[in-house]
Amino acid sequence: MHARSSIRPCRSGSLCCALVLVAALAWGDDRVAIDAPGFYDQSKHGWFWYEDPPAEPEVKQPQDPPVATARPVERNVSLANYSTEELWTLYPDDFQQLLNGLQKKAVQYPTEQNILEYLSIQDIARRKALAYANATQYVTQKRADLFTLNQVYPVSTPGVAARVRLQQDEISRTIDAARSDHALLFFIAPGCGFCTQQAEILAHFVDRHGWQVRPVDISTQPDLALRFKVSVTPTLLLIRQDRQESMAIATGVVTLPEIERKLAQAIRFLRGDTGPDSFTTYEFQRGSALDPAAILNTPAPWKGSATP
Repeated sequence: MHARSSIRPCRSGSLCCALVLVAALAWGDDRVAIDAPGFYDQSKHGWFWYEDPPAEPEVKQPQDPPVATARPVERNVSLANYSTEELWTLYPDDFQQLLNGLQKKAVQYPTEQNILEYLSIQDIARRKALAYANATQYVTQKRADLFTLNQVYPVSTPGVAARVRLQQDEISRTIDAARSDHALLFFIAPGCGFCTQQAEILAHFVDRHGWQVRPVDISTQPDLALRFKVSVTPTLLLIRQDRQESMAIATGVVTLPEIERKLAQAIRFLRGDTGPDSFTTYEFQRGSALDPAAILNTPAPWKGSATP
């Protein structure tokens, strides 16, 4: 007995054809999806399955920028194409290059013409230097208030005597005014012959100014030496009363005038009267050409009504 087929012929032709067409399209889409490679088909890949990893892309190393080659040196220099006026107003760097070239050419080929050209440009250089020196002398004499040190640092014999006297007076006044709230620590060590010599000089200092000078033996008072970072004797140190301020005056044997000068400078610095850039400037030199920062408080001289 044969089984009856469940598929029956379609009685309505158009409807059946449409269903058959839709089924065929659907079946075709499923075949495409099934035939496409899936996860399970691709799972046996990689290093664990003895498959080498893909090669990494080659990284290009950065190349050094091309080195600029030096321009060839012009060796065939000559004054043939220059007039005297052109050489006189030539830019200094260009003039120097031309002069050097003519000198080397004259040394390499010492002909009459080459030597004549070199001596000619050398003479122009000498005259230009003389012109600059003369013009500088003119400007410094005309504007002596700006560019001349003679009023605060004279070099003539009577001027030097007056300057030294002003400096000594200011040093003495500064030291004597600080006597009550300043003192000197004198670091010494056993067997230090230099300390003995310095002690004799300090005795004259005390007689003159009446200061307190306290000897400090670094072998018995290492804590003070460590505190003030002193490791060499003899050493003089300035301290200020009731303040954590100190400043080294001198190391080794120094003369009495040097002690006084350096001490006055240190006193003025700790007092705030000077800074590192004006450390050696005396009070009578304030606002002068020897006061570095004074120019910041004066009008620019090149913006005045100076005549050419």
